[in-house]
Amino acid sequence: MTTQPTSPSEAAALSLSMAVVEASPGPLLLLDGDLQVVAVSGSFLDAFGIDADTARGRPLASLGGGEWASPKLRSLLQATRSGAATIAAYEMDLERSGQPARQLVIHAQRLDYLDLENVRLLVAIADVTDARADEAARALAMRENLVLLQEVRHRVANSLQIIASVLLQNARKSGSTETRGHLKDAHHRVMSIAALERLLAGSGEDRVELHAYFTELCGSIAASMIADPDLLSLVVEGGRGVVDSRVSVSLGLIVTELVINALKHAFPDNRRGKIVVACDFRGANWTLTVTDDGVGMPTDPALVRTGLGTSIVQALAQQLQATVEITSANPGVCVSIDHTHIALVDSAPAPPSLTGRAAQSK
Repeated sequence: MTTQPTSPSEAAALSLSMAVVEASPGPLLLLDGDLQVVAVSGSFLDAFGIDADTARGRPLASLGGGEWASPKLRSLLQATRSGAATIAAYEMDLERSGQPARQLVIHAQRLDYLDLENVRLLVAIADVTDARADEAARALAMRENLVLLQEVRHRVANSLQIIASVLLQNARKSGSTETRGHLKDAHHRVMSIAALERLLAGSGEDRVELHAYFTELCGSIAASMIADPDLLSLVVEGGRGVVDSRVSVSLGLIVTELVINALKHAFPDNRRGKIVVACDFRGANWTLTVTDDGVGMPTDPALVRTGLGTSIVQALAQQLQATVEITSANPGVCVSIDHTHIALVDSAPAPPSLTGRAAQSK
């Protein structure tokens, strides 16, 4: 049973509350202890098609065509009225005859006046139907874009493989040893990008797991350049980390150049050996190494040359803000590409310089 305010201060508080509710730009209700409407905002009446004269003084459950007679909502409001709960964000579907359902988020709070016998509930309603529809539309668009991107990457990978095949065919037909070498190097570079695009097309993400990428990449290089796998082996270790596709492109090209360089120069005269590609992650920092157990760096300066492969490694390392270091592996050579984020705070790294046997790549 609704009671009237028992003091002037209570009456003033109620009057102020009613004025605030009725002037609210958002759907707002003021209910009494019996869950009857004391005050209602014009925005609530407009939003839900309810006549003002039939709303005040009536139970909430009787508004409209009875669409507000939700047992769950009534139970929550009663719990809020008793102080046992507060409705922070109750979601409900408002279903009205002949109209599409609306998705609502309801907030309710008990208002404590000086006279505790007169309980009031302030109920705010937010219609999130359009917002949820927009979210669903965006999610659908993102899924469609992802499918399209995967298809594009799949087609790019196929196109790159065709280009690589043409380069390899031209290399086999060429009568020039130097031209043949250049075409084969170009073939491997294209294949490194094709391998990446295949991984991206399969994952559906713009992130690349390096171990899988390096494994596929090195498998492709080994299949075309290692005639006897029992004599020479190319293995991938570590690299259990994920990087952006942009970074993986650069790392893949670096691995391609260094592995090809090792295969060309580290194992003359059918020398038996092994090449290891490894990547070690330390938070945001990482180190990529390509190590062989071949003949090592030449001692004769006349044998040290620089070429396209060296320029590619230098440029890519600088782009990644990484440094290049070449050391003896006893036997063989170890080339390290090191990215240390902390070291980049004070100054940018100097352009890397390749020397020794690893600089012989053309």
